[in-house]
Amino acid sequence: MTQHPDRDNPEETEGIRVHDRRRIDPDTFEVREPVAPAPEGATEGAEVEADLSATEAKVAELTDDLRRVHAEYANYRKRVERDREAAREIVIAGVLADLLPVLDDVERAREHGELDGAFKTVGENLEQVAAKLGLERFGVPDEPFDPTVHEALTSEQRDGVDEPTVVSVYQPGYRIGERIIRPARVAVAGTD
Repeated sequence: MTQHPDRDNPEETEGIRVHDRRRIDPDTFEVREPVAPAPEGATEGAEVEADLSATEAKVAELTDDLRRVHAEYANYRKRVERDREAAREIVIAGVLADLLPVLDDVERAREHGELDGAFKTVGENLEQVAAKLGLERFGVPDEPFDPTVHEALTSEQRDGVDEPTVVSVYQPGYRIGERIIRPARVAVAGTD
């Protein structure tokens, strides 16, 4: 019976290595004794524990990175939404500022009794749309003068006035929220 060279000297062969795990030896036809697994030594347990610690550290690091990225994304989303809202307000304010002369003409036509028929409907619809977009009109006689929202074109002295007061409005002011689109142009009365 000839011996196979791979079985005689397994260290000399290169390439694929085959392990015979058959329970019966094909040469002697005897039952082989099962090979007992190597007992876990202290070095294997330490290696497994070190690998586990390294894995847990990597998981903690990646979890922290994920939380940081999630927080950055949430902040980014809030910032984009805030910027989008600010841009929307600026655009609306710009469009309404361009419509103020038209609103002034509608008001003058109303004061002169010329706002009737289809023009009345158009004027009222325009005012409703402007109000829906947040446009507020301000500036009425007898209110206290506020230089942040009023532009004084004339002034006069009056008795019985405790503080500077608006006596007449030449052109009403408009605002959207806290933003003044146009100050009210007024005449102011003050004390001596």
